[in-house]
Amino acid sequence: MLPEEIVARYRSDGFVHVPGVLRPEEVERYRNAARSVFDREQGLHPDNPMFKQVVNIWRRDEVLRELTLHRGLAELATRLAGVPLRIWHDQLLIKPPHNGTPTEFHQDAPYWPHADSRHSLSAWVALVDVPVERGCMTFIPGQQERRDIRATDISDAHDLFDAAPDLAYQPRVTIPLRAGDVTFHNGYTPHTANANDTDEFRLAHVNIYVDRELHYNGRRHVCTDPLGLEPGDPLPDDSFPPVPRDRGA
Repeated sequence: MLPEEIVARYRSDGFVHVPGVLRPEEVERYRNAARSVFDREQGLHPDNPMFKQVVNIWRRDEVLRELTLHRGLAELATRLAGVPLRIWHDQLLIKPPHNGTPTEFHQDAPYWPHADSRHSLSAWVALVDVPVERGCMTFIPGQQERRDIRATDISDAHDLFDAAPDLAYQPRVTIPLRAGDVTFHNGYTPHTANANDTDEFRLAHVNIYVDRELHYNGRRHVCTDPLGLEPGDPLPDDSFPPVPRDRGA
């Protein structure tokens, strides 16, 4: 059970660090699976120097499916959000050694085709230690109610601040992680991640949770384009499973 002060901090700041969510043996199991996926899949943008991104791996890898549908993570996310949730998608985000390219400041939710989601959040699970030099995240606290910012270019260091100039002068919080730690951040919380300047891979598994009752808004997205949805349709449970799942499911 999360202490009330952790929940309050998340709802105030738009993000929170929860140490030691995964046990060491879980971390090793999921890390090995993530490296295997990296070795066999090129991801969405194989030539992208920023990171290698593999989406919806829960449908193709049984070990990482366990992590995407991890009951403990889903229970923490539900406690923080305060509403029933479903998986939007998962993703492996892998920064190779010395990739030389940061992920610039952005919000997540403006990229998504959701009509009425106010509580979307990501669980960013560190599968290796992620100090500042390996590409940990930095957040701008207290900005999760900003729904007025367009989708910005994560390769452009200036784009978010061109769209919202006041954010350039807000405080920032950087959170290094140990393997097994998790940060949860709201879909509207601005954040960035450094380049990986170390000799080791940065491996992270991200579960993205959204309001269970949200509806599709008609915009194009790789996760919904094949499904034939119409604006106003609910997200289908078989593609976007409600969590936490019943025990034994």
